[in-house]
Amino acid sequence: MLHFTDAGLRNVWLTNGYVEKETPYGTAVSYPDLDGLIRTVCLALAHKPGKLAGAEFRYLRNALLLSQKSLGNLLGCTEQSVAKWEKQGRIPKAEDFLIRLIYTQKHDGMDNVAIAVDALKAIDHVGNSRIIVSRTGDKWTWKLAVEGNEQLLEPA
Repeated sequence: MLHFTDAGLRNVWLTNGYVEKETPYGTAVSYPDLDGLIRTVCLALAHKPGKLAGAEFRYLRNALLLSQKSLGNLLGCTEQSVAKWEKQGRIPKAEDFLIRLIYTQKHDGMDNVAIAVDALKAIDHVGNSRIIVSRTGDKWTWKLAVEGNEQLLEPA
């Protein structure tokens, strides 16, 4: 078995799904389906009993591609609070529950959660944006034109 210590995880072991190769610098490990492995580890973290450790909380946040600032905004706290939880491993019960809920809902394809998470990811990287509203027949629709992005972002 291989001890999978990605991003500081301490309690994940792989029975297979990896390839070891000897190099002049030691043993190298590769993962043919790294995205699938990360999703599986995150689902296991989201469903594990007991509190999340700081590294586990960080792993879920990173898998959602959220900065500490964006997650803090979502949870109604500062990025310093998120950094402290990740470093010290003392995550408040509500925030522990919410990061698990957000990950599982996004993984399960909940469109509203996916849209919200994608919007949060963009918060730190977007300058100006324009909201473009149109009416077709009796229905209103919207799109976002984001500075530096040639494409229009539309709701799913």
